[in-house]
Amino acid sequence: MNEIKKIFITGASGGIGSAICKKFIDKKYTLVLTASSNEKISKLKEIYGSDNFYFKVNLADYENLDICLNEIAKNHKDISVIVNNAGVTEDNLIFRMKNEQWNKVIQTNLNSNYQIIKSLLPNMLSKKYGKIIGISSIVGTTGNPGQANYVASKSGMIGLYKSIASEVAKRNINVNVISPGFISTNMTENLNDQQKQTYLSRIPMSRFGKPEDIANLVYFLAIEDSSYITGQNFHVNGGMLMV
Repeated sequence: MNEIKKIFITGASGGIGSAICKKFIDKKYTLVLTASSNEKISKLKEIYGSDNFYFKVNLADYENLDICLNEIAKNHKDISVIVNNAGVTEDNLIFRMKNEQWNKVIQTNLNSNYQIIKSLLPNMLSKKYGKIIGISSIVGTTGNPGQANYVASKSGMIGLYKSIASEVAKRNINVNVISPGFISTNMTENLNDQQKQTYLSRIPMSRFGKPEDIANLVYFLAIEDSSYITGQNFHVNGGMLMV
């Protein structure tokens, strides 16, 4: 099935998303990308060109996402890899958290995964081939104060993907999760020196990961070399969490 080389990626304009896109474009995949604004879509088109496909979609809007997915499922039946990478934060202590903060994060980070997989999976089932990869987080396993909504969404992803993996394993579809620790993105660049040192002191390797560290594992999970791996949660965190 190596001739099928079309990949669907959400959150394509972020640090990890960009690294994933670059990895797969270098491997001659056709990209089907989503982003949340016209500005981001324009930038993606500048980088990856007109031979790939771009969709502006608001993952926080159930109906908007559903309409977009119907179009993608109809016109891109040959998608062989799904990478659910997009995520948002709306941090607050639980007793101060607004319902809107909870609902936005759960819809964007968790419900969207359900919608995307449910919409695109039938094409994979008919071909008896597919790779589905979700980007969770270290905090989905450890918890994190002030991020109950984000942690719930990322922890929920792990359970969702394990369940789907068991449902579709006999159809030659692999479903796995990657849980990054601290990765060098705009978020870590904005930390002051004291904050960086505090976080680095908790990482045995004493450095942040690179977006490419995640992209390399995504690629491995998308190719035949990983065909006997499914239902797993891979931690990439420099030893910060060992489970």
